[in-house]
Amino acid sequence: MIRIRKSDMVKVISGNYKGKTGRVLKVYLNTDRVIVEGVNFIKRHTRPSQNNQQGGIVEKEAPIHMSNIALLFNNKPTKVGYKTLKDGKKVRYSKETGEVIDAN
Repeated sequence: MIRIRKSDMVKVISGNYKGKTGRVLKVYLNTDRVIVEGVNFIKRHTRPSQNNQQGGIVEKEAPIHMSNIALLFNNKPTKVGYKTLKDGKKVRYSKETGEVIDAN
């Protein structure tokens, strides 16, 4: 089950970018990877095309695995769980504090 969503603020907890924070730009469900803004840059050599007239070397973010990031809730990294409220809504909650993060 995917606990991180697009536009969540996350912190990298392991790897070369440990300690960096950023917003999730895209989530790849099949491979359990996410693209985080400002993290894991790669250089892509591109040839000139209709969209990119100049061509050359382009820097862009590459995906990193979800196990290497943690959701930031109240500016602290937290584990995320799911629970069902009394009215039947399924919500994400912080396992550290027990507070509801957002409604599904």
